Amino acid sequence: MIWKKIADLILKNRLAVIVIVTLLSVFMGWKASQVKLTYNAGKVLPVTDSAYIRFKQFQSKFGQDGTALVLGFKADNIFQKDIYNDWYQLGQNVQHLNGIKAVISLANIYNLGKDTIQHRFVLKPLITHKLTSDQEVDSVRNQILGLPFYDGLVLSEDHKSTLMAITFDNKVVNSPARIPVIKEIMHQAQIFEQKHHIKVHASGLPLIRTVVSDLVSHEFVLFLGLSLLITAIILLLFFRTGYAVIFPVFVVILGVIWSLGLLVLNHFNITLLTGIIPPLVVVIGIPNSIFILNKYYYEFGVTGDKIKSLYIVIEKVGITTFIANVTTAIGFGVLCFTNSQILMEFGLVASLSIMATFALSLVLIPIIFSYLPAPKPRQSGIKDQKLIRLFLVKIDYLVQHARPAIYIATTVLVIICFYGMSRINVNGYIVDDLPKSSSILSDLRFFESSFKGVLPLEVSVESKHKNGLMNLATMRKIEKLEDLISSYPEFSKSLSLIQVLKFSTQGFYGGKPEFYRLPDGLEQNFILSYAANSGKGGANSGMLKNYLDSTKQTTRISFQMVDAGSKKLNSLFTELQPRIDSIFNPKNYHVELTGSSVIFVKGNNYLIKNLYESLALAIFLIGIIMWVLFRGLKMVLISLLPNIIPLIITAGIMGFFGIPLKPSTILIFSIAMGISSDQTIYFLTRYRQEMRNSTKSISQVVSDTIRETGISMIYIATVLFFGFGIFAASTFGGTVALGILLSITLLIAMITNLTLLPAFLLSLEKRNKKTAVLTEPLADMEAPVL
Repeated sequence: MIWKKIADLILKNRLAVIVIVTLLSVFMGWKASQVKLTYNAGKVLPVTDSAYIRFKQFQSKFGQDGTALVLGFKADNIFQKDIYNDWYQLGQNVQHLNGIKAVISLANIYNLGKDTIQHRFVLKPLITHKLTSDQEVDSVRNQILGLPFYDGLVLSEDHKSTLMAITFDNKVVNSPARIPVIKEIMHQAQIFEQKHHIKVHASGLPLIRTVVSDLVSHEFVLFLGLSLLITAIILLLFFRTGYAVIFPVFVVILGVIWSLGLLVLNHFNITLLTGIIPPLVVVIGIPNSIFILNKYYYEFGVTGDKIKSLYIVIEKVGITTFIANVTTAIGFGVLCFTNSQILMEFGLVASLSIMATFALSLVLIPIIFSYLPAPKPRQSGIKDQKLIRLFLVKIDYLVQHARPAIYIATTVLVIICFYGMSRINVNGYIVDDLPKSSSILSDLRFFESSFKGVLPLEVSVESKHKNGLMNLATMRKIEKLEDLISSYPEFSKSLSLIQVLKFSTQGFYGGKPEFYRLPDGLEQNFILSYAANSGKGGANSGMLKNYLDSTKQTTRISFQMVDAGSKKLNSLFTELQPRIDSIFNPKNYHVELTGSSVIFVKGNNYLIKNLYESLALAIFLIGIIMWVLFRGLKMVLISLLPNIIPLIITAGIMGFFGIPLKPSTILIFSIAMGISSDQTIYFLTRYRQEMRNSTKSISQVVSDTIRETGISMIYIATVLFFGFGIFAASTFGGTVALGILLSITLLIAMITNLTLLPAFLLSLEKRNKKTAVLTEPLADMEAPVL
């Protein structure tokens, strides 16, 4: 009854509905025009997570980490005069760019001198101009090699590689303003590279995030265009008429506009995940139009009346497509319960966009076609293919006469895939999704081999007493901790209060390398007072502030690390914790591994755990819908199994082909569960209608349902397969895996819904009395016929 009223509302108020939809679409279009790319890493951990809270506290004390872009090169003649001078000039040019806070390199470093009058240390640039002779270069080289503070930081241990660390201002690094700055830096580096024929490598989180943002922007346009092209071609092949192509495409374009408007209304930006929502809207939205149009053409062939046919379409197809879209939206919507901002944004906007596109299709397609010329006799809907009919006849034969073989084959396949699942590697990398051919990856490997990486790792050491760090015993503990972490090949030399104090001791004793050590005895207070005075304004401001908080209770130790993957890093962090506790008694100190890299690893762990729960929630919610529709635990099991088995097979494929389980790939399962359940609903709805309205045997009803609904399932699977297949063109590994595995999963789901589902019905319902079927709820709900 409610759908009859909806049909009345739509078709009796066509102009008013068009005006309302137009105004809403204009508003959404205006909002969509304000959509922006994200320029920082999305929040993966919930803001209530203890690790995230401590990370933010760390940042409030010491500032943001991961703000440095690094340039580097390897050469046997690093200290050749022209090369050294041009490296110095490159640093000077970069230093003067807006948004650059500091530049440190082999040609832009500072030595520490002693001002005995002011009782403070003075940072002096080692060079202030281009060097004019080889003798000057040799002198500078000897001075640099006599400064252990920089060894392993700007000069590799073999003295054949060097880097330039370029620190961005916090206000610039997470904004669009960083893009022109990075472009200019890369331009300056290219000039150096071309002049000396030396490969200049570039890395660091600001560059990685900028490259990712550029790729997201490019792929946003690419995938939207490809999805529209693919679906338009499929529509043309299905219906062989222009109207059935132009207007469904127009409707999903409106759906795309609404999805972008929803992003802005929720104050979200385009990320790697939300950037794929528009093509998803196209791929998932087109089947709505296919169902509506094909039912319209079919009913018009029966009634010869446009308006009457459209009434029937809305009344009969509306409920089924509505529920199908709800199950699809559930597959995305459960991501909102992960409490991860990046997944919540994706899940919320995707689910709302799917339902909005469904509503636009149900409203606009009937209204538009009510104004178009009546379908011609040759337009009977989707064109039947003899090959498909023959395929469905074979499927029907197998279901009717070879059910044991279907069960045995499925069981064997599931067992094999369970073994494949056991081989799945749960692992994720910070730059995991970039293509293997990307220069970002090759450059990162250069820094990992020469400097043990460029990704930030921070260690916070907190005493539970004020001034608790300012004693020699505690400093010795911190030094021991630094040596422990640096002993691992995955972590670089430290940059810390300890290294600054060692540098200060060397400076206090005239720069002699043998005095690069912690101050001890009476000299400790003397040198600390010099260092404290050095922090009062001028160029030396922040000499200790960068590494020690105002209460002298908390200090930071900064490392660089390789992108070893979440699996390896989890193992390392687990191994480190008891060794750290053996140095610092947890009763007196709190030592925390933190920083962007640690937050990534913890976020990866959090997502994997919560996405498992999201999949379970999706299965539960879809099971509830199936119970409401068809009632009875038996029918819930019958409807869920054909959609769970494809997930098991896909997981097995991942294990056999070495595709790791990570946030981007585990998303596949809840999404596929929501989409594939649509086909189950279409099949079971048609089956129930036939059981209610005919006197045929169950066996005959199953055969009829396979041959009639099977056509729609094949065509929709075709749309989804090629629609999601476009993501194989992505440059991001995670997006490629998402597209390919979703395509495979949905194709397998079509096969299981055409074989296992009817086989279960025949095996489990043959003994049921037909009257039991007739009294079950929603038995009169009509499935779209293709």
